[in-house]
Amino acid sequence: MADKMSREEAGRKGGETTAKNHDKEFYQEIGEKGGETTAKNHDKEFYQEIGEKGGEATSKNHDKEFYQEIGEKGGEARSKNRD
Repeated sequence: MADKMSREEAGRKGGETTAKNHDKEFYQEIGEKGGETTAKNHDKEFYQEIGEKGGEATSKNHDKEFYQEIGEKGGEARSKNRD
């Protein structure tokens, strides 16, 4: 009798096979469809809540220098777009 594959191993193998058979556009398309479906099923409060949770997690994991760096990059990007 063959050993049963764990759920984790089966998922990993399935993911590897999918990655071999599909390109970047495939993943962009399914991501877009998922985003559209999520937007249809959730309201403004849902997005505010997940944004707040993400902000809290980010602030726990990063220091002042991180925020200074991303602020500087954002400022540079904005100034390039104005030219």
